[in-house]
Amino acid sequence: MRTTRVLLADDHVLVRRGVRLILDNEPDLTVVAEAGDGSEAIDKARSERPDLAILDIAMPRLTGLQAARELSRLQPELRILILTMYDNEQFFFEALKVGASGYVLKSVADRDLLEACRAAMRGEPFLYPGAVTALIRDYLARVRDGDGLPTKAITDREEEILKLVAEGHSSRQIADLLVISVKTVERHRANLLHKLGLKDRLELTRYAIRAGLIEP
Repeated sequence: MRTTRVLLADDHVLVRRGVRLILDNEPDLTVVAEAGDGSEAIDKARSERPDLAILDIAMPRLTGLQAARELSRLQPELRILILTMYDNEQFFFEALKVGASGYVLKSVADRDLLEACRAAMRGEPFLYPGAVTALIRDYLARVRDGDGLPTKAITDREEEILKLVAEGHSSRQIADLLVISVKTVERHRANLLHKLGLKDRLELTRYAIRAGLIEP
């Protein structure tokens, strides 16, 4: 039996410890690396070359969705699962768009995670059972109304900057982190305020919390 090498990324040590116990107790799964944020997850994936990455959504520096997008580009063969507390349709569709194979709720991880890991390694999608009916109902409603799938209000770059602004970074710090100019950062921030109809950093932070980019 081939052992699946797993990268586990979550900013809560206790969550990582619990998930690792679930995975390492299985003969076909072994955690080879852990990360506390999305940026570290990308670095660990580069160095350890895991078969499967399990990513939390709300993490510092880069979210799980942002990390998944980058990992899908850098390592197309890597299977990705999103492990989250958010029972949220928008996040689910975003997870699929960035290349995730499945979406598992933390509240039922002890029941669903092993099945999701094995499904991902077989190249099959996994969705926690309770969401299937709701998603089908929503899809049929969208088809009936002539609507498409939900779209993002902001670009990937604007999302990166929104997250960093909400985490309290200055324009200079953001510019250094993203290797862009301060003027570019300020232009993106102005665009965010305009697009989202918000007034200041506080409202941007509240929006970032609602969008799952940072935790309250």
